[in-house]
Amino acid sequence: MLERQNEFSIDDAENDSISALARKVAFLSQPGSYSPEPGYVQARETHMSWVFMNGARVYKLKKPVHFPYLDFSTLARRKAACLAEASLNRRLARDVYLGVVPLTETASGYAIGGSGPVADWLVVMRRLNEDQTLEAMLRSGEARSADAERIAAVLARFYSHAARVLIAPETYLASLYEAAVLDWQVLLNQRFGLPRGSILHVASAQRRFLKHSAPILIDRASRRLLVDGHGDLRPEHIWLTLPHPIIDCLEFNSRLRASDALDEIAFLHLECERLGGRWFGDAIRRRLARTLHDDPASGLFLFYRVGRAMLRARLSIAHLFDAHPRTPEKWPRLARAYLALAEADARQLERLLAR
Repeated sequence: MLERQNEFSIDDAENDSISALARKVAFLSQPGSYSPEPGYVQARETHMSWVFMNGARVYKLKKPVHFPYLDFSTLARRKAACLAEASLNRRLARDVYLGVVPLTETASGYAIGGSGPVADWLVVMRRLNEDQTLEAMLRSGEARSADAERIAAVLARFYSHAARVLIAPETYLASLYEAAVLDWQVLLNQRFGLPRGSILHVASAQRRFLKHSAPILIDRASRRLLVDGHGDLRPEHIWLTLPHPIIDCLEFNSRLRASDALDEIAFLHLECERLGGRWFGDAIRRRLARTLHDDPASGLFLFYRVGRAMLRARLSIAHLFDAHPRTPEKWPRLARAYLALAEADARQLERLLAR
């Protein structure tokens, strides 16, 4: 009987949480909730947050979710995550992240700020023009070589000053293997119908590199080339307008931000290619080659690209684990696109290893 009561109490708590989130979203979706009152509010849902864009400001509300890699399930945890988001993102977007404000309860409902009991926390940002992201400019053909030079300069300064991550070289090596195994396990799940031969081909190349080129990875960890980086360096997070802010770092998990800076640039390079802008990624890589100790003959850059492509394929298809995934038709298509990129890189990596 006690177990059944606990089950019901958990269900009630979950229902209360969902209901409270719906009320907060409804409030924050109304122009009258803000001062000064904007003409309209655009609400956008992500996997972890609700984002409300009104006029010159953006307010971000974190969902009360709990995943293996993050925990926003309590008010205290959401407050800590909001404070971390504002602080960490100021490293690359100082004038964008304006602070954190409480969402409070009043006699008539909710209020932004105020002295009532705190119901939740909001990250406040300056609104940026999404037509000026690197992704938008690559898609429109408006990105230029000078833009790549400027972004590379921003990243060179960032990585030169980023905190170094102290990790035992053997632990770093093991973490790369464990991450690859997780990707393989999810992608090989038969329910997704992804090309098994391609996945196994890529996995074989990754294993071979980890076995034969382990000294390269151990050396990089030993030389303290691992940094507390951005964690999600994609073109949609990079603006080509002054002062070239880069937003939305992974504030919620320091382990996911800890990587070889060359790994992050390999990820950006991969994403630029996926958008038809490989030339932009090539320009950034050339500009940062000396800073990041990039030796093309080692195959390391290709190995990192393969790993990032497999990770993105896994994260894409994993949306279908949700009971009611948004845009379910999108994820298998995106996963296959990343797998194609991973397999092409794996072939190049194999040729390098055969020399």
